[in-house]
Amino acid sequence: MDSYMALWMFLAVFIILLSGYPVAFVLSGTALLFALLGLQLDTFDADFLMALPNRLYGIMGNEVLIAVPLFVFMGVMLERAKIAEALLEAMSELFGSLRGGLGVAVTIVGMLMAASTGIVGATVVTMGLLSLPTMLKRGYDPAISCGIICASGTLGQIIPPSIVLVLLGDVISTAYQQAQLEMGIFAPEAISVGDLFAGAVIPGLLLVALYLLYIVLMAWITPDRLPRPERVENQQPGFYLRILKSLLPPLMLILAVLGSIIGGLATPTEAASVGAVGAMILAIMSGKLNKQILQGVMRNTTQITSMVFMILIGAALFSLVFRGFGGDELIIELLSDLPGGKFGAMFTVMLVMFLLGFVLDFIEITFVIVPIVGPILLTMGIDPVWLGIMIGLNLQTSFLTPPFGFALFYLRGVAPEEVTTGQIYKGVMPFIAIQLLLLGILAFFPELATWLPGVIYA
Repeated sequence: MDSYMALWMFLAVFIILLSGYPVAFVLSGTALLFALLGLQLDTFDADFLMALPNRLYGIMGNEVLIAVPLFVFMGVMLERAKIAEALLEAMSELFGSLRGGLGVAVTIVGMLMAASTGIVGATVVTMGLLSLPTMLKRGYDPAISCGIICASGTLGQIIPPSIVLVLLGDVISTAYQQAQLEMGIFAPEAISVGDLFAGAVIPGLLLVALYLLYIVLMAWITPDRLPRPERVENQQPGFYLRILKSLLPPLMLILAVLGSIIGGLATPTEAASVGAVGAMILAIMSGKLNKQILQGVMRNTTQITSMVFMILIGAALFSLVFRGFGGDELIIELLSDLPGGKFGAMFTVMLVMFLLGFVLDFIEITFVIVPIVGPILLTMGIDPVWLGIMIGLNLQTSFLTPPFGFALFYLRGVAPEEVTTGQIYKGVMPFIAIQLLLLGILAFFPELATWLPGVIYA
């Protein structure tokens, strides 16, 4: 009976979330209501609620999570400094004369912005405002154009320094320690955000390569949908100098942040502070930083960070009540009874996460689902870095899957009126298929995620 209460609670959260009510309050409110009901029915132990202050203290004292507001600050500051605009102009001039060249330029800029900001909304909105009108003007198919912008804008989910990987790294680390203790290992190995950052480099670059391959193939197969410009403009004087000036600042920032983490010179939190200061320096150098912009950046950073941590607190309460009703034992039983052992369990979890991505945000899935299934999968002997990257790639698709994919909403908000929502949905479908293809490749070749961390941290 208790475990079924856990399932009813999960179902109630799912239904209420569809109403659009704030996630943090849905998680905590539903958990408290079911806890009170359980106390009345004598099916819930109040001691689980007594553990909440310790959970909250652990969140407050978690040094890894300090990286979240710092990375958010860095991304918002770079957006306000118009770094993406300068990059896009330079890349468009470089590739614009090729068939499908604008699509290639947008993808490369999306990759560079992902590696220097890690914020999906800022990249999609910027690309939508700057490149979509130009692509449509040059005769590009609206669906493909929207798909390229949405997909390249979500690369910040998997290419480090990704806020998703920071949050996942903390959750996976806790789950890995819990799994080892359950297996009788009382000196557990640690897994860090740096491990996930290193593990995500090769899959992230491979995803970019698959995107570019798709764009080039479509330009070759259907040249009318990704046309070459009728009149190729000559490159203006000082072209290569402009390319260098546009590329150098974000590349230096990427090197400072990722290089310091992967090289073992700094923790993710320390590297995030370097990134925040570096973003301010770039804004000053571009002449875009003033008191008003700084206030706006800080206000935006506070809002985003508050949202993340409110969801984290709500998820902590939900997790305690879920366990109080024996929900974790029910999940263990369900996953253990699946055919195919750990591979069957892994496939089922990935499928459920993909389906939940149609209606839930990546933060909700990270804080609610991963703490429940993570320890179970890791107890089965699954590599924690591989699991983290697989989940990260899966969560990236949640930004593209209709009807609630956030990248779709971001682009819909800035796209011209003649671009329909149906065209946006149609355009992202091939890129969702590419992400699922990469998930399949990574499932068969885990070394793509585990090799680099093994080499670096050996």
